[in-house]
Formats: sequence, structure tokens, C-alpha cells
Amino acid sequence: MPESKPVRVSWKQVAAFRLSRHRLSKKTSLAALSSVPGDMAGAQAQVLLAGQMSIWPRVKGARLQDVESALWKERTLVRAWGMRGTMFLLPSDELSVFVRGSARRAAYNLNWAIRHAGSKQDVDKLLDRVSEILEEPRTRTDLAQMLTESHGYKTKSKAAGGWGDKRKVPHVKVGAISLSIGFLLHIIRARDVICSGPNQGTEASYVRADKWIKNWKDVSQEKAERELLVKYLKAHGPATINDFAIWEGLYMKDAKDIWSKEAENIVEVEIEGSKASILESDLSELEGAKIDEPVVRLVPYFDSFLLGHKSHLNIVDEKNRKKVYRSQGWVSPVVLVDGRALGVWSHVQKRDDLEVRVTPFSKLSSQVSDRVKEEMSDLGRFLECSSVKTVIG
Repeated sequence: MPESKPVRVSWKQVAAFRLSRHRLSKKTSLAALSSVPGDMAGAQAQVLLAGQMSIWPRVKGARLQDVESALWKERTLVRAWGMRGTMFLLPSDELSVFVRGSARRAAYNLNWAIRHAGSKQDVDKLLDRVSEILEEPRTRTDLAQMLTESHGYKTKSKAAGGWGDKRKVPHVKVGAISLSIGFLLHIIRARDVICSGPNQGTEASYVRADKWIKNWKDVSQEKAERELLVKYLKAHGPATINDFAIWEGLYMKDAKDIWSKEAENIVEVEIEGSKASILESDLSELEGAKIDEPVVRLVPYFDSFLLGHKSHLNIVDEKNRKKVYRSQGWVSPVVLVDGRALGVWSHVQKRDDLEVRVTPFSKLSSQVSDRVKEEMSDLGRFLECSSVKTVIG
């Protein structure tokens, strides 16, 4: 029998579907706060405040202190390295899916270290020591000191690089090379699940997930990879294998391998001439997706809604693309209207005073402007500011 033609859908249907899945068209309850980053397929939190603020437009009544409490008191949320080797806020009960599911990216760096060190045994031994030390929250300084004093490793300070940072950081000698403490924390993810602990002074700390999360449950890498692909498609579908590879930070051959294992549950759709794929179980929801009234949200920088696909034309027109997707990987806070970026925004907080400034790409309708002002006011509530000044234009 000939294969059936792909179902045809519009970009408006796609936008409505994705907005719903990202909890942007209808905010969820405060009780569900910790599950929201899972619905988003991860809340990017390389900048911690960005990840925390991404919960605000999705959870009704949420405050910054609620997110802080979920992270450090209840531990229902965690901050950990996941896709692309980037930090995310993630539900604690799904952490193993995100970390194991993105372990191939960490393995690229681990294999590089083994090749250049000249000994897999030496690298494995070093990572065993790191794993032992991280049974409790430790800073990078602690880790370097304990590797030297308790395990006899030689360390020296060298410039780390990365994001223009030239500060000297500890490096550990292993075989023929020296590896920074930060790099060790990245490559150990190919073996162990680690997450952030509470800051110790001005330094971040890191700890093994099985020692930090109550009722810790691990999953195999193969199962995690399939579950993570499903999470990706639920949040960002329809999408292509190429989109998935970029989102995960994988070589195409590895993305295809993971995709093939779930292929029987994936179907192709046509979006106004473009082809992409979605979970078969989500097809009927996509076909019926629509926006009943304008969805106006201020999403923060690096919001996950903006980071699911190679092409950004579904978010912003080419004329304004570089205002959103800036140099060196920075992604601006966006005024999102029905899934499209109609402007960018910024905020400055001084104690209890908040100033929010919106720069539209073109004149906003009075209805959208009113909704933007409501969002600005609500941001003040989230940040617990008593005074909010709003500037549009």
C-alpha cells in the first residue's frame, strides 16, 4: 500500500501547540511549579536567574522565593548540566532522564580526555576520586584541594577561557595533560549524575544526585535517551532530526540513532511547505490547536521556547532576528505574542524598585500594550518589588 500523505497544518496551529505545551497559553497552578521545567524540556539556567524567571510566565502566582524554596529546601527542582552541556533547572524526579539522556555529549569530551591523557585507567581513577568527594556539596576550590591533599594529585592554576573569562582556575594533572576542575565536572556526567548544591559563600557547589535528591531513581542511558527525545517532541514538536541534534548538542549520527529507536511512534507533518515530525500520540492535539485569544507573555533571556529549533523564523522575522538571537549565544528577553517575538525587553531591579523597558519591533496594538503592562506588573510581584516603572518604546 502507498504511504499516506503527511497531515497538513499551519504555523498558527504549530504555535498554538507549542505555547500550550510550554504552559504559556494557560498558566499552571503553583502546586505544579516543579513539573513545569519538565514540560518545557528543561528551563535553561546557565544564568540562574534566567531559569528562575522562565517559571514566572508559566505558573500562576509564583514568586522568586517559591523557586528558591523548590531548589534548596524541598529539592523538588535541581540545577544541573544537561543538553548541550548547558545548565538547566529540572524536576528532581526526572533528573536522571535529562542527564543520562544527554550523556553522549559528555562522552565526547570524556573520550577526548582519555585520548590525550594516554590512559583510560588514569582518567577513570581520577573520576572515581571526584565521585567520592562529591558525596557532599563541594566547590571547585574544595575539589581541587581535596584531590591534592587526600589523593595526591598535582594541581596548578591556568587561565580557563570561555565566555571571555581569563581568570586562573585549578587544573589537575592526569597522564599527559592537565584538566580544569570545570572540565572534570563536565566529563563525569558521562558516568555519574551530579547537580548543583547550595552556594558556599560566593562559590557554587556540586554534589552527586543520589546524595542530594530524596528517593533518587536512576535510569539506563538507552531508556533515558528515548524518554528525552519524547520530552523534546512533546515540547518542541513538530521538529526535525537536525533540530533535535542541535538541541541536544549531538553529532548527527548519534541523533539519528536515538531517533530511530522511537521512529515507530513518530509521524511526519507538512507545515506550509516544510516537513517536520511529531509524536503520533500528539497529532490530533496539533490538528485541533488554536489560539482563542491573544497570548502575550514576557519571556526571559534564554527562554526554552526560543531554543528548540535550528531555524528561528518561526519565532522572529529575519529583519529583527539579531535583536533576539545575539552574538556569542546570547538570547534576549522577548515580548511573545501568539508565539512570535514582537519586541525585546529588559529590567533593572534596585532593592524594591523595578524598571521594565520594552522595545517593540513595530507599534503594538492597544490590546497588546495593555497586556504587556499587566505582565510587567506581575513581574514586579514575582520579584517582590513594591514599585514597578514601565516604559514602552
